[in-house]
This record gives sequence, C-alpha cells and structure tokens, in this order.
Amino acid sequence: MKKNKIIHLPVLLLLATFSMFSCTDKFDELNTDKTKLTELDAVGVGNAFAAAQYRSVQASWQTFQSLFADLQSQYYANVAINFPSDRNVMVGSWLNGAWNGFYSSAIPPILGVLENTKPGGSAANPAIYAIANIWKVQMYLPRTDYWGPIPYSKVGSGEKIVEYDAQDAIYKDFFASLKQATADLQAFRGTTVSLGANDQIYGGNVDKWIRFANSMRLRLALRVSAVDPALAKAEAEAAVAGGVLENNVDDALLKVTTNSLNPMCQATAWNEFRMSAAMESVLKGYNDPRMNKMYAPVPGTSNYKGLRNGYSQVQLGLSENAAGNNSNVSTTYLPDNQFATPFLVMYAAESWFLRAEGALNGWNMGSLTAKDYYERGIRTSMASWAFSGAAVDAYIAGTGTPIALNDVVKTPALSDIPVAFAATPIKQREQILTQKWLANWPNGHEAWAEYRRTGFPKLYPRINTENTEVPADGVVRRTPYVSGEIATNPKGVQSGVSKLGGADLSNTRLWWNK
Repeated sequence: MKKNKIIHLPVLLLLATFSMFSCTDKFDELNTDKTKLTELDAVGVGNAFAAAQYRSVQASWQTFQSLFADLQSQYYANVAINFPSDRNVMVGSWLNGAWNGFYSSAIPPILGVLENTKPGGSAANPAIYAIANIWKVQMYLPRTDYWGPIPYSKVGSGEKIVEYDAQDAIYKDFFASLKQATADLQAFRGTTVSLGANDQIYGGNVDKWIRFANSMRLRLALRVSAVDPALAKAEAEAAVAGGVLENNVDDALLKVTTNSLNPMCQATAWNEFRMSAAMESVLKGYNDPRMNKMYAPVPGTSNYKGLRNGYSQVQLGLSENAAGNNSNVSTTYLPDNQFATPFLVMYAAESWFLRAEGALNGWNMGSLTAKDYYERGIRTSMASWAFSGAAVDAYIAGTGTPIALNDVVKTPALSDIPVAFAATPIKQREQILTQKWLANWPNGHEAWAEYRRTGFPKLYPRINTENTEVPADGVVRRTPYVSGEIATNPKGVQSGVSKLGGADLSNTRLWWNK
C-alpha cells in the first residue's frame, strides 16, 4: 500500500485555502483569506471546477473505494496479506484519510465554483452554476452512502461546530438540486458552456449534463424505493421524462491528462487486489466476452482465476491465493495506461437497468417492457466494450448459469440464474441487478450500495470476518465515523449519530436500507 501522510482537518476549516487545478496548469495556492472563499474570475472558476471533478474521484481513491467498496461489492478480492479490510475490518486510519481527502481537498473548490457563479457572484453564470450543483450531488452521494448522516448543508459555514445532516434530508436536497439544475439548463440546450477543457467529462456540453443529471436522479430514486416508494416513483418518472443516458457517446468518463491520472491504474502496481471468485463464477458461467476486457489471464496461462473474499493471513499465504496465481486487471487498467484510460463515473447502460427495475415496480419508464430495458442495458454495456451483433444476441439468449469453482474451499456457483430473461418477477429482479453489477464494473461504491439495498447479486459469504459486528455471512452496512472528526468536531459527530437511527457501528443500516 502506498503510504500517505494523513492530516486531520475538522470540517469547519474547509473555508481555508484551496488549490486550483486545470488540465494544463500545476496546482497553485490562491487564497490568503482564511475566513471566506476565494473570489474567482471565469478562468479561476474553470480551474476550480476541474479540481473538484478530479479530486472527488482521485482523492484517497485507494483508501475510500479500493480497500472497502471494491471488496464489499466483490469486484475484487484482497491478496495483500497485511490488509484486513477484506475481512470486514473498518481500518480507521484508511477511512480517516478518505474522509479528509474529500472534505479538505475536493469540497473547497466546488464550493468556490458555486459561490462565485451563483446569481450575484463575481463570475455569475447560471449554466455553470447548474452544472456545478449536479456535480456536487455526484461528489456527495458515495460519501453519504458510506456513512449515512454527514456534514453537508453546514459545510463551509465557518461555524465552530459543524452539524451533520440526516441522510433523508441529504437525499431530498439531491433531488431538489438535480430538478432545479436541469430546469435551469433548459435555456442553454444545444450549447456548450465556457468551461472548455476544464470540464473533463462533457467539455461543457449542456445536453449531456442534463442527461447525466436525470440519470443520477433515476439512480437515487431506485435507492430510496423501499423506504419512500411514492417519492421514488415520482422522481424516477420525472427523470425519465426529462431524458436519461441512453448511448455510449453519453457515458460519463473522466478524462485523464498528464496532471490527472487514473488512480485505479496507478494502484494496480501495488498488487493489493485480484479478480474475485464472484466475478469468476458469473463471467465464466455466462461465457461473458467482457471478461478479457476487465481482467487478464493468470500469467503464463489462458485461464482466468479469482479468489474468495475474506481469506485469513495464513490462507493468503497459500500458493493458490498468491497474486501471481490469480487474475489481475486487463492491460487497459495497468500503470502504463494511468494517463490514457479514463476513469468511470457513470455508464449509459446503468440507466437502462434502472428503467428495467422501475418497470418491474410498475413505474412509467417509457413505452418498453422490463425485458426490453434489461436487454438494452446488456447491449449498451457490451457496446461500451466494442461487442455487438450475433455474439451479443447469443449472450442475451443464453441459458448458462454461474459455475462452481474448483478452488481450495470448493466454492459453489454464485447463483442459478441465466442471462435469458426469466418468467417470474423475483428472478427478473435478480437478473437485472446482476447484469447491472457487471455493467457498472469497476464502480465499486455504486455496486456496494446497490448490494446493500437489494441483496443482489447473491454474493458469497466471506471466508473469515474479523469484525465482531458483522459475521462472515453478514453484510457491512456502513462505515463508522472517523477519528479525526471525533477529535475535532465531536458535537458534530454526535449530531450524526443521533440522526443515524442506530449506533455508530458497521452493522447499522442506512436510512434507505431500513
């Protein structure tokens, strides 16, 4: 694991200096006033927006996503003997670094953009203001889905005690922000705003930002569908009516440059993770052509091999479980491509699967059936990997099922569902969510959130757990609050615990997962 110095910063210091970033410039410290946000001109706004985009996915990616969500969603399994998070240990220093990386590095620039582009701001621009509000939702979503109540509405207030917002309030503000932003962008349809290369996803293309925002709104609607069905239905139907992502040309991919690398590619050099047994069982069982786009064969062979999550240190010392005897990621995601491979934010395929599930719920997702949306999701995902035609037709009609593995623990098949759409709603729902899990790879934090919400795909129990709150066949429901906040903003943390609906433990369910 790459060692980084962890600086404990309370949330109340977020109005302090934030550095600007652009696709061509180095980081510069621009602010000297520690009591308010920097006043930015149009160029500064662009640089700050680029910083917010990149830092929100790059800041502490390893300690936020790779060592927790990617393992909990079973996209990967751990092979680093001294790393216990795959055995459900909530390693405090790692989570503390992830929290600080977000609040001290990623949030200040987006607050700067919002402050300066709002009506009456020094660089007022309603289109950029709307886009920044959309991106703010994207930034905060994985964090509230890790911790539940978090600092949100009071961030940047300068108050000594920063209270946490309840998760239901955060989600409702997400919905309101996305609704308002898409409404405000209607006047700019067909145009490109002046962010230029500093918008490293859509280059300022307003139409694509509208589709992205509506797709996020649809994602959020499914997330809350069990706890607030009426709100979920209304938000989902409005999102679809406004236009969601449908084609791969609209995929939200963060471009990389000489100053903004793909952190996943960078991390593969550290040999911390390999293909999971869950992915092996499903990809092999379905004869899925995407397997060789995601993973590489075991060196010196043509075989793909994954391993179970939760092996003990002793078990990880076995030859079968060594890094060199299991499938790494494909060459696309190796360090040589860290400045070439874009970073996934959201695939268009996800929207089709969300619509498929919405259709099963009886919502108005358009004129097609759940089966149609499901199959379009598969086709769109396959197209993102350059597969089409007869091979995809055969995949969709496939009756093969996930396979059992001939590993040291005799792992059974992950499930008994085929790709061909089933006749019963319960099987259909499992199929939709399993295919969405495959299509969302390697977006581990979204996959983990959806697994907690739905229980699909039916992931393997861990071989071992070292977390007394979560048994080996249990589910980590959230990550506990971090030591830096407990030390510097204790009353704020207490406000979060009071709104959590349970103790500050890893088995306490989030609001949308009750």
